Amino acid sequence: MKLFETKNIGNVEIKNRFVMSPMISNLCNADGNTNENHIAYLEERSRGDFGLIITEYAYIDEFNGKGSPNEMGIFSYEQEPKFSRLTERIHKHGSKIFIQLVHSGGKANKNYNKKEPFAPSSVDYLGYKPDEMTLNDINDVEERFYRAADIAYKSGFDGIELHGAHGYLLDEFISPALNKRNDKYGGNFENRMRMVNEISLNIKKYYDFPVGIRLSLYEDDTDGYDADYGLKVGESLKYVDYLHYSAGRFTPPGSSAPFYYNHDHIFDKLPRKPDKTTILVGSIVNLADAEKALEKTDFIALGRAALADPYFPYKIQNNINIRPCIRCNQACRNLSRAEVRCTVNIDTGLELYKNYNKYSGEIIIDGAGIKGLEAAVYSLSLGLKPVIYEDNNIGGQLNNIIDEYKKREFNVLIDYYKSILKKNNIEINVSKDNKGINCSPDIIYPDIYKNGDVSIDTNIYRYFDDVLKIAKKNNVVMSNKSLLSIERSRRDFYKKLAENAGVKFKDMEEYDLALYDNDQYDIRKAMVSGRENVDKYILENLENIF
Repeated sequence: MKLFETKNIGNVEIKNRFVMSPMISNLCNADGNTNENHIAYLEERSRGDFGLIITEYAYIDEFNGKGSPNEMGIFSYEQEPKFSRLTERIHKHGSKIFIQLVHSGGKANKNYNKKEPFAPSSVDYLGYKPDEMTLNDINDVEERFYRAADIAYKSGFDGIELHGAHGYLLDEFISPALNKRNDKYGGNFENRMRMVNEISLNIKKYYDFPVGIRLSLYEDDTDGYDADYGLKVGESLKYVDYLHYSAGRFTPPGSSAPFYYNHDHIFDKLPRKPDKTTILVGSIVNLADAEKALEKTDFIALGRAALADPYFPYKIQNNINIRPCIRCNQACRNLSRAEVRCTVNIDTGLELYKNYNKYSGEIIIDGAGIKGLEAAVYSLSLGLKPVIYEDNNIGGQLNNIIDEYKKREFNVLIDYYKSILKKNNIEINVSKDNKGINCSPDIIYPDIYKNGDVSIDTNIYRYFDDVLKIAKKNNVVMSNKSLLSIERSRRDFYKKLAENAGVKFKDMEEYDLALYDNDQYDIRKAMVSGRENVDKYILENLENIF
């Protein structure tokens, strides 16, 4: 299988074609340093057989280059010992590790920086206009990239990736919509490429390791560039060893398209295989997606799928069921105020706290919704044999989903559990048994079908589905603020879907149903509850299960 063939990036051999995509984690310290939680999170993916780990974006300027609260930073030689620990731990499992370098430019967050943000041109950045960079500013930023490369080389990183996508500084120079300069760094295509070419050339002069760049193949914004321009950018860069194509600037969906979009959605817009070694990301969440992507690329980058199952490559090679990414963009996109998490993998970001103990014996589980199914699979991982009882549908409340797009993706999660149980010869008894651990849902939100016409002010995911059914026979009004708790690309698509079904969105003072739950019972909550019930059972029955 081509996915497991070795291939070089520059002078570095990668053992297979699987890359962990760089993703914000917020697991680092506030001062930018890595720590044991962050290292364990990345190491779990190298243990899962990813050939290449690319760290999340690391800011190279401690004064005005930072974009996230606990973002990784690489700007001081005092950081070398901790970075050396990180690279050592990744190398232990045979993986290579590149560090992604970024200056956030006009997207730098003023709350986390000592100086005001700047950008190639003083244009609108979602309601804010940063200062325009001087030539001295440009020279200073280039020097900071060189310093970061030096630290990376001395810390044992196998290569570096420049972040030239998603509206950050290097992309700001590349993008015609953001670069309105008329000097040697703007005004025409060649000048817009100048800064990236200067940085990559000078790094390559001094360091014998690969230098690549992440680029947006296209921008979803109305004034954004298209895939032909994105391909031209990549093939015009003279001194990079590889291209890593993502997508997007400010407007969703970018690379993290939710379940409303096709798999391999960036692949579909790539005109052809580029003339350089290429990594491709974008809604690659299963074996079929990965094999399709390799038609136009050399390596496939897994983002959310690597959060859902850090052992994705290992499981593919050994024909083991993969815990599926359902592209819900819930826990993984809640990064303005939280550390990285995953709706379907409650160990993500908490790798240091996994339970590796082994027990023996049976455990009776009453209920085969998501809570009970997760309890059963968790029990199996601990050496216990689950005996499951369910007098209704396997999958519980997920069977009530109306939204056809969501249902298509979420059903894969139910299939995953069924496959695990089948492989372990675990049958589900069609009855109730009150002697086992109770895995009924902890919360069932009130039914609103009987209300006829209804006006709703809520962030409960279940009601987003319900209104699609109610609107077929009755009038439905939803508050505009109802959708603010879901990620923007999912919100925008859902609103169009609901409006096409007849739902009206308004601002009102009173609603028939006004129900908000900022810590609502969802798939992740059900999984956590199921595992907690298993842990409680183990504590209460220790003498019988060792």
